[in-house]
Amino acid sequence: MNPVAYLPQSKRLLEQVSEVIRYKHYSLKTEQAYVYWVRFFVRWCGRGGQMRHPRDMGALEVTQFLTMLANERRVSVSTHNQALSSLLFLYREVLGLDLPWLTELQRPTRPRRIPSVLTTAEVGALLGALDGEMALLAKLLYGTGMRLMEGLRLRIKDVDFDRKVLVVREAKGGKDRVVMLPRSLHDALKVQVRRARAIWAHDREAGVAGVEVPDALSVKYPDLGRRWGWFWVFPAPQLSVDPRSQIERRHHLYEERLQRAIKLAGAAAGIVKPLSVHTLRHSFATHLLQSGTDIRTVQELLGHSDVSTTMIYTHVLKVAAGGTASPLDALTA
Repeated sequence: MNPVAYLPQSKRLLEQVSEVIRYKHYSLKTEQAYVYWVRFFVRWCGRGGQMRHPRDMGALEVTQFLTMLANERRVSVSTHNQALSSLLFLYREVLGLDLPWLTELQRPTRPRRIPSVLTTAEVGALLGALDGEMALLAKLLYGTGMRLMEGLRLRIKDVDFDRKVLVVREAKGGKDRVVMLPRSLHDALKVQVRRARAIWAHDREAGVAGVEVPDALSVKYPDLGRRWGWFWVFPAPQLSVDPRSQIERRHHLYEERLQRAIKLAGAAAGIVKPLSVHTLRHSFATHLLQSGTDIRTVQELLGHSDVSTTMIYTHVLKVAAGGTASPLDALTA
């Protein structure tokens, strides 16, 4: 048996998974994914009518499940890894079992792909096909290299107009970092802040619960979520129920709004390359390197732990540059 950091109080397995995830302060998306895979695993193994507890199953069942995902479902490498991580979490962190076979499970290797990158002209066309909040948000992501959720979770206190910087809090890996605030967005972002202020004031008058804040702070300072500095720069137009606390409050903009807008804008701009919100981040990094920015600086702006992750954009530059002549050209010269 492996001692666990937290002993769940619930008797139901899926609720135990959620309890441990929340104790470890994992994100809601991680909780939803892990609960999904544990439920899928238990139901798949009990498809013959005999439901068994994971404690009574082992290497054979886990291996068969992962093999089914790869061969029958043909899931991607990242999905396969997520399913494996969920089961490792179940056995080690929830059930307290760190059995030898767990360390022998092989993770599929994720192939390194050259990311899709837009030219500056294509970025201009894409941003020109957007309007309103979606245009501002897309410009902010391209202009700073932030991930989508980093931009959506931006709070008023983390926008520093005087120093022209944005502070990205609790990014991937739980790290904070500082990025530039593009001068060209200075005025538009101030207008957005004023718009957010009006929504915040309305919520205060209506007695709406404060926005979500980190768990430890919400316990120590119960009123923190109602303070202006903690409000979202991009608040949602409607209130919604927090899936964990069941409290109705103001969330930030829903991520799929920009995702859909980017797809429509890409089609309107005639861009045929694979396109997503993350393409703006790829383009940010590539265009900085193209302009001569040091790769270590780009690494810090992107929040990469290892410079080797940032190095992928140097490969993009090599492909785009077309510096090596084809031998065919020598024949036809």
